[in-house]
Amino acid sequence: METTPTRHILGTFENALNTLRSDVLMMASLTERSLHNAMQAVLQRDSDLANLAIADDEEIDLLEKQVDQTGIELLLRFQPVASDLRQVISAMKLSGNLERVADQGVNISKRARKLNLNPELDDVHYLEPLFIEALGVFKDSLKAFVEGDIELAHAVKVRDKKLDEANADVAQRLTARMAEDPDRIADFLNLLLIARHLERVGDHSKNIAEDAVYAAAAEDIRHPRAQSAARG
Repeated sequence: METTPTRHILGTFENALNTLRSDVLMMASLTERSLHNAMQAVLQRDSDLANLAIADDEEIDLLEKQVDQTGIELLLRFQPVASDLRQVISAMKLSGNLERVADQGVNISKRARKLNLNPELDDVHYLEPLFIEALGVFKDSLKAFVEGDIELAHAVKVRDKKLDEANADVAQRLTARMAEDPDRIADFLNLLLIARHLERVGDHSKNIAEDAVYAAAAEDIRHPRAQSAARG
């Protein structure tokens, strides 16, 4: 007699959790599109794409609010435990990181519009490998989260360090170019900041990867040095 209401409650929770996941996946899709459009706005000097990326951010912000609202309702109504609790919390944290990645897309788009007002710089292509790596890290972090792929999540953390190194290399090149062509310092500065925004995409992707491990295995892999020191 008691099994029917139990199944009913579980079914309702699962439906709500699926809605939460659906909203997060929509956020992920829009965020990826926004980031791609932002960088193509830079590489192709297309300010219309920059405007599209900026427009997507509003919908992403609304979805983040919806995810937070749904997540809180799930926690309050069903009081999930163990893996169910991790799934809700991780989805809410993922939406926050997606919103921050989308913000980087907006920042890149705004700088693209400034760059596009001036003559083209060949140096813009220094950013292309950085963009490809940042987008790849971001997509892999999402795949790790969706599929519960712990090995891939750990690989994302390693790749984020390589992205940091690539950003430092680009910064060194662009700084040198400032000295060679001082009339374009403002444009070089915008390129430097775009590189920094891409590096930040890697940071948020690393956070997503860490949340993927937590959701799949209840393991907190943040701040490994601090954890080692505490054990010592």
